[in-house]
Amino acid sequence: MKSENKFFIIILLAFFSCGDNYNRTEINLSKNNSMKKIVGELFEKIVATKNNDSVTEKQRQSIWIGNSPATKVEINEAETRLGIKLPNDYKEFLQIANGYPSYNETVEPSFVKVNEIQYFKDLFPEIITIWKETGNEQISSVLNRSIIIAGINEEQWFLIIPPKNQSDKWKYWMFANWIPGEIEYQNLQEYFLHVTESVE
Repeated sequence: MKSENKFFIIILLAFFSCGDNYNRTEINLSKNNSMKKIVGELFEKIVATKNNDSVTEKQRQSIWIGNSPATKVEINEAETRLGIKLPNDYKEFLQIANGYPSYNETVEPSFVKVNEIQYFKDLFPEIITIWKETGNEQISSVLNRSIIIAGINEEQWFLIIPPKNQSDKWKYWMFANWIPGEIEYQNLQEYFLHVTESVE
């Protein structure tokens, strides 16, 4: 691990140990907020954002920044590779857009294609070790079973966390060196609604 990354993780741990998790505005979810509608509105707002150099002319014309939809075969292959059934809302998103680039890589992660998602422990085992060695067993345990679906090569990640048992639910975390603790969302829809509100 690069020395600057170790420094950021140490700072993160200091923040985490000093107080509550990062506060965020609560998003009201309703049955009218379908995944396709939410993703469409997010992409439309990103495209409409002034001075957004990350949006191409083709994307402006189509009002769509996402990749082509993932096939069921691609999703099944990822589930076989990871040895787990992915959550339904994530699979629904993939069949709308198989990932999309971030409008602001310093704040929000880019969602990768389903064939690129990976267990956090396989990509960043040293980060799990640092959390564990500093006495944060709970965080290290969660990271150890988390799957990164966004931000693999960036400063922040979006993680989906498998349930421990049948009565438990999937968890959804925004996690970064500059966030004092995780930001947890109810589901993927809530996260996309949050991002839509934050696009300036």
